[in-house]
Parts: sequence; C-alpha cells; structure tokens
Amino acid sequence: MNFKNYWVFLGLIAGLLFGIATPFSKLLLADLNSFQLSGLLYLGSGIVIIPSIIKNFNNFYKAKNVVKDENTSKKSFLEVKFDKNFIKILLIILFGGILGPLFLMIGLSHNSASSTAVWLNMELVATAILGLIFFKDNLDKFASIGLLLTFIAGLIVSWGNGFGDIFSIIFIILACFSWGLDNQLTSIVDGYSPEFITFVKGIFGGGVNLTIGMIIASQMISLNLIFYGIILGLVSYGLSIVFFVSSAQNLGATRSQILFATAPFWGIMFSIFIGEPLTFNLIIAIILLIVAVLITNNIVHNHKHYHNKVEHLHLHSHDDGHHVHKHDSNDFEIYKDKNKKHTHTHVHNEKYHEHNHFPDLHHKHDH
Repeated sequence: MNFKNYWVFLGLIAGLLFGIATPFSKLLLADLNSFQLSGLLYLGSGIVIIPSIIKNFNNFYKAKNVVKDENTSKKSFLEVKFDKNFIKILLIILFGGILGPLFLMIGLSHNSASSTAVWLNMELVATAILGLIFFKDNLDKFASIGLLLTFIAGLIVSWGNGFGDIFSIIFIILACFSWGLDNQLTSIVDGYSPEFITFVKGIFGGGVNLTIGMIIASQMISLNLIFYGIILGLVSYGLSIVFFVSSAQNLGATRSQILFATAPFWGIMFSIFIGEPLTFNLIIAIILLIVAVLITNNIVHNHKHYHNKVEHLHLHSHDDGHHVHKHDSNDFEIYKDKNKKHTHTHVHNEKYHEHNHFPDLHHKHDH
C-alpha cells in the first residue's frame, strides 16, 4: 500500500468507527442526558491516548516515534507552545470536543438514529463551505463532483427515511458546522501530534460536558452506563479521531472529510445486521458515495506553487519530495528506508516547484 492509499484507508476506517456510534448512542440516551453522554464519549476518546503518554514518560515514545534531525532540536509531543497553533488547539477543543458532540446528542435525542446518520452528511458540506471561505481549500471540478454526489446520496437516503423534526435537524447541522471548523483547524495545525490533539479534545471537552451533565442530572450515573459510554467513545471517537487527524493532515480537510462522510452509511449498514431492511434507496446512495470517494481521492491538481520556509512537527516520510532533511545513521531504519513513517520537528526551506498535490498541510496556497 503506497503512502497516499494509506491515508485514504485511514480516512475510511475513521468513518466506519464513527458511523457505528449513532445507533449505540441512541440506545444510551434512554438513560443519559445529552451532556453526560457527549462527555463520556469524548472522555473515552482521550483515554485511547493514555498508553502513548505512559510510553512517553518512560522514553519509549521518543525512542520509537520521535527522532532527531540535524536542523532542529528534539521536542516532546506534549510540549505546549503559546502561539497561533495553541489558539487553534483551544478552538478545536471548543468546537470539536464540546459543542460538536453536545449538539449532536441533543439532535439525536429528538430524532431517530437512521435519520440522524443521514443528516451527518452535512458535515462534509460544512467542511467544504468553511474551507472555500476561510481556509484556502481548492475545490476543483473533481472534488466538486465528489461533494455533490455525496450530498445527493444523503438526500436519497433521507427521501426514504424522512427528515425528522426541524428542532433536531437544526442541532445536527450545528454539530456538523462545529466539526467542520474542527476539521479545517485540524488539517492546518502543526507542532502537535494527532495523539495530542485527540487527548486534549477528549479530556477537556469531555470533562466540561460531563461536569455540566452531572450538575443538571437528578441522579448519579450507573457504573455500567459509564463503562458503555467510555468504551463507545474510545472506539468511535478516540481511534476514529486519531485516524481522521492523520488523514486530514495528509489529504486536506475536504478530501479526508469525504472519506469520513461514509460514517452515516456505515451506521445505516450496521443497522441492517440488526434487522433493518436494505432498501433500494440505500443501495443507490451507497453506489453514489463509492463513486464520490474514488473520484475525489484519485484526481489531484498540478501547477507551479511556492513554499515559504517553515519549521513544524507532524507525521511524515521521505518519499514525497518535500521532506529532504537528513537523519544521522543512529536512526538506522529511517536512514535506510525513505518510506518509514516518523514524527519530529523539522525544517522546510523555501521552494518553488510543480507537481500533483492535494490541499494538505504543505499546500494551503492561493489559486
């Protein structure tokens, strides 16, 4: 599997894990309020990262994943820098970790799981709109076709399942725009690893919502509900977010979001295994979505563009024409294998060139 297909695969898996959260969350909302469940889900997502933190404190994380290069000093993935990227992290926590899940749980509590899953397709549209207006995303004709097909697929499924009441739809759309902003900020933040972003969004966002939920609740949460909520969050929000962050930083927010937009369909498909019918509308919608994913992720644009000198930290390899910094022979695996994925702070010098590219972390230029 080449590096680009690897990010596409991660984006699809992120969508799968997130998609199965909707039907299970609907079941848990019978006994939990929206604040409590959104808090438990995101606390679970933060717990996923605890093993990496433990390894870091024992120097295993640094030894395996963070390496030195000749141009920069070694930095921990937990190091905090109070700069513009730190502000982005705060906004990611607010919109992605607090408001997004809370709005979704409010909408889901007043709507069916299948209808909610359908309306989650609006996250793709929200991400694209925000990208075009604020984040210099290039939405070429192929990406536009993929976006349109994905939205049409959602409408086709909605035609069969109904649109729910307007109150719940408004909150689901608010959740989608909150996560759309989260997606765009995630794709351009650097200096922080996907694990760090997931951890702070889960622990702080989940902690705020759970605290509010406990204050307004009339009774304590049972231990089994706490367990189910955290496990669901661990899988559907923790692993899913880590995979999506990695995909977004390498494919761009809109394209990775098209992959992640398969989540509602995974949720509906999962419902088939528990007895719901496989309708003609659903079959057509899934076909359209598959076509959208293939078109968007196999067509890139090509033009001359300029890179400013920058120093940042993210997951990368040395086979993409941008990461040409050197490693010493002590980092033997990376020294010998250009395809080896690793994370450390590194420098990009000024460069003007032409090649096929996505609007990823290195290609947020004007068109």
